[in-house]
Amino acid sequence: MRRVPPEMFRFTTVERSDLYSAVVEVFGVAGEHLETALGLDTVRERLRGAGWLAAVEDEELHDVLRKLVQWGLLDVVHNHAENYRTAEEYERRNLQYSLTRRGEAALTAVRHALDALASTGALQTAVLEAIADRLDELCLLAEKPASADRRIFTTLRELEGHLDALVENTKAFNAELQRLLRAEGADPEVFREVKAATVAYLQEFLVNLDRRGQTVGAAVARAEQRDVPALQERALRGAELPPVAGEDPAAGWLESRRARWEGLRAWFVEDGGARPRIEQLHDIARRAIVSLLQVLERINESRRRSSSAVQDFRELARWFAAAPAEDDLHRLWSAAFGLGSARHAHLAHPDPELIPPSESWAQSPPVEVSALLRSSGRTERFTRTARVRDVAAVRAERAERARAERAELALAWEVLETDGPVRLSAFGTLEPAVFDRLLDLVGRALASRPSADGSRRATTGDGRVEIVLMPPPDERRAVLRTAKGALTGPDYVVHVTAAGAARLPSPPPPAPRGVVV
Repeated sequence: MRRVPPEMFRFTTVERSDLYSAVVEVFGVAGEHLETALGLDTVRERLRGAGWLAAVEDEELHDVLRKLVQWGLLDVVHNHAENYRTAEEYERRNLQYSLTRRGEAALTAVRHALDALASTGALQTAVLEAIADRLDELCLLAEKPASADRRIFTTLRELEGHLDALVENTKAFNAELQRLLRAEGADPEVFREVKAATVAYLQEFLVNLDRRGQTVGAAVARAEQRDVPALQERALRGAELPPVAGEDPAAGWLESRRARWEGLRAWFVEDGGARPRIEQLHDIARRAIVSLLQVLERINESRRRSSSAVQDFRELARWFAAAPAEDDLHRLWSAAFGLGSARHAHLAHPDPELIPPSESWAQSPPVEVSALLRSSGRTERFTRTARVRDVAAVRAERAERARAERAELALAWEVLETDGPVRLSAFGTLEPAVFDRLLDLVGRALASRPSADGSRRATTGDGRVEIVLMPPPDERRAVLRTAKGALTGPDYVVHVTAAGAARLPSPPPPAPRGVVV
């Protein structure tokens, strides 16, 4: 990092820094309105219009402008084009001030610092989709003539802008997230709600993040097949850079584009064994969710009062001492300990006549008590065992359904199996069941990671059928028709075979009637 000039930000730290900053902001707003120079009276008027209510004397404003010129933030010139009627008018209107490049850089840096302090960062999946769209648009523009150079320039800058937004927002959000993991809130309730909302936000962001990252990586690979340096050269012609004295800015502009492209590859493309940063972001988000859930658990545990039998009995003793009557004491005892009459007192011996009424219960023989009596207050009742249901018909129906599904599945694989690579449009019109199988195979292939040659390979859940999907060599579109409608998409090259180069099994013959499989 180059050394920043020491006077560049002095206007923000010296005495009367608020007045210095307000004057620099006035010149920045004037530059946005294409006003290149301001005089003393104009600066005073713009200060008042910007909300500066304090009175500023001429000598004080002259001193502020002189200091800004001394620090290299303003440039002062003599206005010889005006007609001055008096010496006083000459002194007031002769000097014109304008921002230098250092002043513009200082104002931009201060604004950026204030925006960074006010921003919180965000994880936006829409930015990932926008990056993929701009990459696909670059691939389309690469095939067009030189008249599309300006469009290539704007698309490339939009792509870089989306990448910068992704990097800055992710970096700011990650910093806020780490501070949230370390911080302890003053209000436990608000703090707990913030952490819970952050967990929900992270979980929503992680949905299909892998698929979106792989989509952008595949778009980068397609763009590199169109010769990225050539696209950058065409973007340079579309940029129409103005001529400047000294070194040609084209070399620096192209070098900046190459550095931005390498940053894009570092985020979405695996290079030399290094994992893409989008995968690292996935790991950071998952670890943050686990950490936040642990913090939430600790907060919830801290809110629970530890149980103490000694304190409970002391508090109960105070309630007993304050009870107004004896009946209240009995109700308090019943509510505190839940003791009541014995539920099994009504049970009798199987032959009560053998036990005389005068015999003490301590000498009486024991009576069996049901285990349900304590939990539910009811005794067990034994009734007649229900009849066992005949499930032969249900088993036969399920077996017939399983045979039909296996036959339908085998027929679908037989229709979809190809002798070699074919275009997706070659399937034409399909039955709905066969179309569902084909759509599932293509979806599994698109969700897998592409190999070095760009092809994608996937198998079915049972491992019996394998598909190899390759990107389309041209811009043709495939239309697959079913009884329920039509599906339009890229005309991929696919090769469907049985896994291990084995033939797909034929549908089994129907079983003899009365046989259950």
